[in-house]
Amino acid sequence: MRQQRRTKKIQKRTLKAEGRSRKKVNREIVLVTYVFVGLFLIMIGYLGYFTYKESDTYRNNPYNSKRQQLFSDRYIRGSIVSSDGKTLAETKVDEDGKETRSYPYGSVFAHVVGYSTKGNTGIESIASSYLLNTHINPALQILYELKEQKTMGDTVKTTLNVKLQKAAYEALGDKKGAVVVLNPKTGAILAMVSKPDYNPNEINEIWDELVSEENKNSNLVNRATQGLYPPGSTFKILTLLEYIQENPGNYEDFSFDCDSVYEVGDYSIKCSKLVSHGEEDLITAFAKSCNGAFASIGQTLNFSSMYKLCEKFGFNEKLPTDLLSNASSFVLKDSISVWDVLQTSIGQGKTTITPLHNAMIAAAVANNGVMMKPYVLDTVESESGTVIKSFSPENYRTVMSKDEAAILQKYMRAVVTDGTGSKAEGDGYQVAGKTGSAEFATGKETHAWFVGYADVEDPEIVVSVLVEEGGSGGSAAAPIARAVFDAYYGEE
Repeated sequence: MRQQRRTKKIQKRTLKAEGRSRKKVNREIVLVTYVFVGLFLIMIGYLGYFTYKESDTYRNNPYNSKRQQLFSDRYIRGSIVSSDGKTLAETKVDEDGKETRSYPYGSVFAHVVGYSTKGNTGIESIASSYLLNTHINPALQILYELKEQKTMGDTVKTTLNVKLQKAAYEALGDKKGAVVVLNPKTGAILAMVSKPDYNPNEINEIWDELVSEENKNSNLVNRATQGLYPPGSTFKILTLLEYIQENPGNYEDFSFDCDSVYEVGDYSIKCSKLVSHGEEDLITAFAKSCNGAFASIGQTLNFSSMYKLCEKFGFNEKLPTDLLSNASSFVLKDSISVWDVLQTSIGQGKTTITPLHNAMIAAAVANNGVMMKPYVLDTVESESGTVIKSFSPENYRTVMSKDEAAILQKYMRAVVTDGTGSKAEGDGYQVAGKTGSAEFATGKETHAWFVGYADVEDPEIVVSVLVEEGGSGGSAAAPIARAVFDAYYGEE
């Protein structure tokens, strides 16, 4: 009996142990199952994300040229059109099936639209996956494939305005430089001109000449997004903002007596053309672009704070645009010399900026402190006109308060009414802006800048102008901006 009870106990313990073992194995199986199901769901989710969000990016990548070639073997590259439907690029097919990419406006849209042979640039690059895709009737698409005929790709509608583009192009004339036109409320790029340019219809024939070492004009460089220039006095917008932020209660008490030269030890800062501005308050110093006044302001600023302000405005980082661009640079932070402070405060020294970035800064002022992401693609449409994809305005970041923007708006208006930017003012609209004359090399004329917007009561358009070696911003750049404003507000 005793032995039987002992045997039963052993059997019970064995059964319990086996039960626990089975439960443990079952838990492990369930856990492994959950892990694999989770990984599967993650893979499905990523596949969906990749298909919806990232596939176009990878298809557009220049390293993915073989895949792009596969699409070009199936589809005829679609058209690029302006905001009002005018053709900027199209593919013509002759009787023998030979395809030729055509640009009806020639060099006018050269850099922003780009080219699609010898690689892709401009919109031809960032919209390549849309242009080499189709959303025609599936039955027709199957029919074309059965007949081994290529299908017409989708059409990309842009934010570009032909009238403004032509006005900017003609106003810049044969000068080297760039013009950028934005909608400050949305970030839409309305026009973008860079010179020297080239005719994209002849890109294959003139390629060797364009890339030769003897050609010093850098025709292929889009100066609007890639050109880095000292901002000159346009940078005083940020110097002024930093001063206001550091002196919120008494910035209007500023006073400066300008005798054309401001001296600090062995260093001297000269006002343009050695003009003596006399006794000035802050708004007058800004309107007349007094170098001495702003050099003196610079000596009072906390440059660690100034560095943070500039980075908030987009310096030292890639701009939020798909167009090929260079990052503007602001490097002063610690251990700053007196000379660097004086130079940087007036937009000289080591600071550089692109015309597009300068337009974004002016747009943020016009848009009450909110900087928008610049964009140039509006919609993707099928051959029948059905909208396949739309691109919406996006906030980049708030760079200043609405009250601070209002102060800058007032000061930039004074530049046009009572200062160096008077030649930007037109009939029937009011302009606010800032001029700049940026030194860049000894013995050479200064680069000429103007950044501004109109109408001041309800800003709809921002213009940034850079004329290489143009001299005075008020004389060389402001009239170009006015030509664009005139085209925008003029009668159709």
